[in-house]
Amino acid sequence: MKSPWKLAEDTYVIDGMDMGLEGRTGTYVLTGENIVLVETGASLSVKEVKAGLQELDISLDLVKTIILTHIHLDHAGGAGLLLQDCPNAEVIVHEKGKRHLIDPSRLIQGAKMVYGTKFNELFDPIVPIPESRLCVKKEGETMPLSPERVLTFYDTPGHAKHHLGIHDSLTNGIFTGDTCGIRYHQTDDHGLIFHLPTTSPNQFDPGAMEQSIRMFRDLNPDRLYFGHFGMGEDPDQTFDQVLEWLPVFTNTSYKILSDGGGVRDIQTSLMNKVSSFLKEHGIPDDHHIYTILKLDMEVCAMGLADYWMNTGKQTGSS
Repeated sequence: MKSPWKLAEDTYVIDGMDMGLEGRTGTYVLTGENIVLVETGASLSVKEVKAGLQELDISLDLVKTIILTHIHLDHAGGAGLLLQDCPNAEVIVHEKGKRHLIDPSRLIQGAKMVYGTKFNELFDPIVPIPESRLCVKKEGETMPLSPERVLTFYDTPGHAKHHLGIHDSLTNGIFTGDTCGIRYHQTDDHGLIFHLPTTSPNQFDPGAMEQSIRMFRDLNPDRLYFGHFGMGEDPDQTFDQVLEWLPVFTNTSYKILSDGGGVRDIQTSLMNKVSSFLKEHGIPDDHHIYTILKLDMEVCAMGLADYWMNTGKQTGSS
């Protein structure tokens, strides 16, 4: 389906073509009297966002708000660049992410530790955002867009401490960012859509992630809008799958590190477990999902090792 496409009433998604891959990251567009974007993707996705808005006949000066679920560069790296062409827009961010958008030097440094020599290719440039154009939203705060549409913001740590979840009253949907993991829609050609937690460094916290997911469940949404990628209309299935896989990720990594293994060993083990799951569900060995998963499991393994190191339990110590 050609980007952008309609997901629900006054709700569209533009494919950011992150890393040159279709359906990897998206920018959500809430239409109406005030145009709201949720996520921008990386800077290389900004051209896709602009083209998508043009397809929707939305000029950049009509964009009033850009909401970032969190400040990881695949979600927010393009915010400063896009903002330069959106003269009437402000950027909403978690209070713990604000300073890193004003001065992204530490954000850049952290991403370079994860992506190494690929950083420039994937994320450059990172444009600072003036403080005057930033707005912080905290737990329970709201943003009325129309009499029928109110956005409510929730503090949702687990993937990152600077993470917001946003409930949309019009569609009874939640913009989950990365809190509810990744929606792997690529295997839909074989009748399977599945979800895995995303445990990237350096603020992954499984207990907080579980708590945030259970809070989402308590909101009883009809749909979820994922950072990666698209809309799911079976929230309970998502919650169940991510909560089932989360202890698999943490327990597997704990055992490997306790036995003297490292990040590469965690990646290999997780990849084997997920691959076995996929093969049990009829996904052939040559499916392109395995290439995507290899990258994701590498980043997840880094975050898991970082978590156990920070908790002092990587060798079984308390």
